[in-house]
Amino acid sequence: MASTTDASLRSFVPVPADSHFPIQNLPYGAFQCARFRGTRLGVAIGDQVLDLTRLEQTGKLETPDGTLFQDGSLNRFLASGRPVWSAIRTQVSELLREDRPALRDDPSLRSEVLIPRNEVTPVLPVVIGDYTDFYSSREHATNVGTMFRGPENALMPNWLHLPVAYHGRASSVTVSGAPVRRPRGQIKPEGASAPTFAPSRLLDFELETGFFVGPGNELGTPIPIARADEHIFGMVLVNDWSARDIQTWEYQPLGPFLAKNFATSISPWIVPMEALEPFRCAGPEQSPEPLEYLRAEGAHSFDIELEVAIRTERMETPHVIARSNFRYLYWTMAQQLAHHSVNGCNLRPGDLLASGTISGPTRESRGSMLELTWRGTEPLQLPGGEERKFIQDGDEVVMSGFARGDGYRVGFGEVRGVVLPAW
Repeated sequence: MASTTDASLRSFVPVPADSHFPIQNLPYGAFQCARFRGTRLGVAIGDQVLDLTRLEQTGKLETPDGTLFQDGSLNRFLASGRPVWSAIRTQVSELLREDRPALRDDPSLRSEVLIPRNEVTPVLPVVIGDYTDFYSSREHATNVGTMFRGPENALMPNWLHLPVAYHGRASSVTVSGAPVRRPRGQIKPEGASAPTFAPSRLLDFELETGFFVGPGNELGTPIPIARADEHIFGMVLVNDWSARDIQTWEYQPLGPFLAKNFATSISPWIVPMEALEPFRCAGPEQSPEPLEYLRAEGAHSFDIELEVAIRTERMETPHVIARSNFRYLYWTMAQQLAHHSVNGCNLRPGDLLASGTISGPTRESRGSMLELTWRGTEPLQLPGGEERKFIQDGDEVVMSGFARGDGYRVGFGEVRGVVLPAW
């Protein structure tokens, strides 16, 4: 049996060469459609969605209890663990292969379970119990630290020893396409003697990825780094919207709060780690060597190309303003997971752990407006004569990413969000 990531595999469903969703990908999502009531679960293949909920009902998709995809979220699937993930993925790949007749030659079943993607509305694919956002890009941390503390004190003393993070707000995580309302909050302008309450003037995006936790761990029982991969189901794109002026005033001494919790956007399709395995690579060298519980053998990063574009109200198409790569991250997903649970914290199926802004070594690879415009002192020049220091009302931020295979791409699609004026 061919590997599900074999570059030679082809589906009977037409898939353009530049599609993010070839048969080597098979990302999972949840969707609604005018054809039926409620929410169903499926995988994206080319410009179609394969309805796993209906396939399971017909018995064409064999699952442990016959109800794994029936409750409108992927949480039970995530909790089932890697052997089940692999078995389901293999079945789906077999059903979609061009040389397998079971679905290809059954027009009645095909019409039931293959739905054009432009007819469905993606919704959050999991019930997110908890959300944690890391700060794992050395370039990003160095850029931000340099702006506020100078190059000699750019990195805080703990940064090279542990994956820094904060606990975010799961209730305000939304799927791509949901608008983002400009937040209000306390702002203390430079030189002012007291704060004011006003809409944020320094609204920013942060180019990130995130991963969903699988089975998780019991309270008091850490996940060792050697077993971290058993608990990482798959990845999405993340836009960690940030109000920089609110953040500057509020973050001491306990870190981000209202500057972050108003909105976090994610892409709708979860790319399983098995699909990304061919793109595994080494990350940056870590020095000093991490403590033992954070050490792992082998390559633990992935070569995933990322980009950010902006479309203003005057522009017809988005304009790319940044290109980065997941492999720039200093702290790996396995290290993030191991550190998160090392004190016995219990992670649960569907928890979302985000990477933090992914910046690279060049100006073009900076993953936020704060860095791209160097705190607003170097405005971005956009087509048509417009410029931006930060995100304005009516602007749409579009993030995308993919891993480049031999004649195919394993992609995440997009995460989009339009900024609406403050209430």
